[in-house]
Amino acid sequence: MRAFRIAYDGTPYYGFQRQPSVPTVEDALFDALGELSVLAEDADKPSGYAAAGRTDRGVSALAQTVALEAPDWLSPRAVNAELPVDVRAWASADAPSNFHATHHASSRKYVYHLHAPPETIDDGRAERAMEELSGRHDYHNLTPDDENTDREIALSAVRDGDYLRLSARARGFSRQLVRRLVGLAAGVGRGEYPEERVGRALAPEPLPGHEGIPPAPAEPLVLAAVDYPDLGFVTDAEAAESARRVFERRRVERRTGARVAGQLRDGIG
Repeated sequence: MRAFRIAYDGTPYYGFQRQPSVPTVEDALFDALGELSVLAEDADKPSGYAAAGRTDRGVSALAQTVALEAPDWLSPRAVNAELPVDVRAWASADAPSNFHATHHASSRKYVYHLHAPPETIDDGRAERAMEELSGRHDYHNLTPDDENTDREIALSAVRDGDYLRLSARARGFSRQLVRRLVGLAAGVGRGEYPEERVGRALAPEPLPGHEGIPPAPAEPLVLAAVDYPDLGFVTDAEAAESARRVFERRRVERRTGARVAGQLRDGIG
């Protein structure tokens, strides 16, 4: 068994998990493993395969982790040779034969880059909301899931220029939970919700539809870390440098796009 760290720009994909008829990160990974003859043509998935989590459509990852029974030569750089450029393996670790990338993760961390210039949001209100939402709660009002909604989550917020960097760490997360937590904290910070809305969302009673908390947009969210205390990941220097070059190009492209949009905005009227 070998585990691989995978980074990807999630914006072109309909989430991580394979789906029919739409591009997903897992599809890209399985196609690459097929080209490398690690995944047999008649196999549904690689032997022993599991992934750390299922990111939503548009969500990116720094440390998505997958594990499978792998030949000795299968390194991150070998996987990258067949992956699309916006999906990059960059580290690997040998794992015990019974390792499961989903069940053996001790914690997962998500980071949300919330565009919130100081004049548009009260940081104190947002931080108080995050503090109240932290701890062990039944988050049934903040996820479409009907089961396993009782979680222990640590939330924090750090001011970074015009952005609030919101972090959420837990052993696992229900569907859309991080994005709804962000949506609630941001809404409180902007004055769109009263601070009492947090306690109402955490109450045992279901929120009626008109009081529901919609998820924040997916694109600013990153799966930043997945912890496995017993694994020692080794960075593949060549693969990591390739990944850094790819994502630096993406960063420049988007900054350039922002400048173009800025000229259009400033030139109208």
